[in-house]
Amino acid sequence: MTLITGKHLPRRTFLRGVGVTVALPFLDAFVPAGLNRGRAAAARSAADPTRLVCIENVHGAAGSTAYGASRHFWSPAAVGRDFDLTPSALSPLEPFRDALTIVSDTDVAPAEAVTPPEIGGDHFRSSATFLTQSHPKQTESSDVRAGISLDQLYAQRFGQDTPIPSMQLCIENVDQAGGCAYGYSCVYTDTISWASPTEPLPMIRDPRLAFDLLFGAGGTAEQRTTRRRERRSVLDFITAEVATLKRDLDPADRRRMDRYLEDVREIERRIQRVEERNTSGEALLLPGAPAGVPDSFDEHVKLMFDLQALAFEADMTRVFSFKLSRDATGRVYPESGVDRGFHPSSHHGEQEARIEEFARINRYHVSLVPYLLERLRNIEEGNATLLDKAVVVYGSPMGNPNVHNHKRCPLFVAGGANGKLPGNLHRRAKPGTPMANVMLDLLHRLGVDDLECFGDSTGTFSLSA
Repeated sequence: MTLITGKHLPRRTFLRGVGVTVALPFLDAFVPAGLNRGRAAAARSAADPTRLVCIENVHGAAGSTAYGASRHFWSPAAVGRDFDLTPSALSPLEPFRDALTIVSDTDVAPAEAVTPPEIGGDHFRSSATFLTQSHPKQTESSDVRAGISLDQLYAQRFGQDTPIPSMQLCIENVDQAGGCAYGYSCVYTDTISWASPTEPLPMIRDPRLAFDLLFGAGGTAEQRTTRRRERRSVLDFITAEVATLKRDLDPADRRRMDRYLEDVREIERRIQRVEERNTSGEALLLPGAPAGVPDSFDEHVKLMFDLQALAFEADMTRVFSFKLSRDATGRVYPESGVDRGFHPSSHHGEQEARIEEFARINRYHVSLVPYLLERLRNIEEGNATLLDKAVVVYGSPMGNPNVHNHKRCPLFVAGGANGKLPGNLHRRAKPGTPMANVMLDLLHRLGVDDLECFGDSTGTFSLSA
């Protein structure tokens, strides 16, 4: 690390050790000496591009059925700003309603079958449509084709000056070779991110791999293995650099550094505990998973959310896509209070009791999102929080999973997008409105304002009243 004279640090300052590279959080010391640090930090903060997280969950929602819609199992009854979240799966988001924008009843027509051989293959092409809003080519070979995804359009424009332009994370297993079913390559269910119509991007399931990319990149595989075997922290290799840096920081920046480094260390400890448990010889619920993957869905998701928040804080990347589940998964979520698997629950046969059961799973999945929103709200940059400067998109390309349709698909957006999203708003689309219209409006608000169309868009659907 270059020694600091006490006044100013470049934003791209890193603390480096053997096989370790740790970026810094936003500090007042990044503001040139002689400027009013409060105003300058606020201006620098406000000028940062928006952070983007795109979360896909499969199998649609109970509220997309006729019965579920009548009971408001997904979206609230009232539109506008005076809506009640209580009966809906979105009720866990109540503490964040000022940052919440709900869009109801949009369709994802590109996920529908176009030719007779495609009929029945909805589960195996849906994920490829979520962020591309494009119809995937039916193939089991390598000649896959979909479209450029929303996250990658944004990363290509605003992510190129960060160490990692974008990261793709997932919870379920991926990289299944060959075809999955109905003539579709498994890549269509393996990822939601496409750098080009023919370039799907791999997703990371293992929190250890994601951690090493963000905080332990560099060095050799042997060095990383030795560090883990000796239970040494990445921070052990930058102790001297941290001490040198802190001598030249003011008290506020020292406190910010201490909290940030402790957060890095705590995530590392949690991953180490998972690895120890998974290699202890005890019976595992996910025996084929990498050692860093927890058996607990809840624990796994929260680890991934913590990594996203810290990566944003250090400006290592501004773009994440996050796939919560894999189509046709039979995983059970005990915390939801439902002991039936996700896929079997989604095929509820239009039975009211079964739809209510599926709604509880929907609510459980949504209940994990406030963990990320709270983490972002607690991180300050200048005169704003990361929640003010972020957009979190959550949705599904499927509507009623019992009939495999793609109408009235669930979708909400959280975060302020650097003042571009007003929040506390529920908008209901007219029947037949493409979800792509919402995504095109969002891309314009994110700064990709020269894009005239996206997927099957027919215009824009405003995320403002």
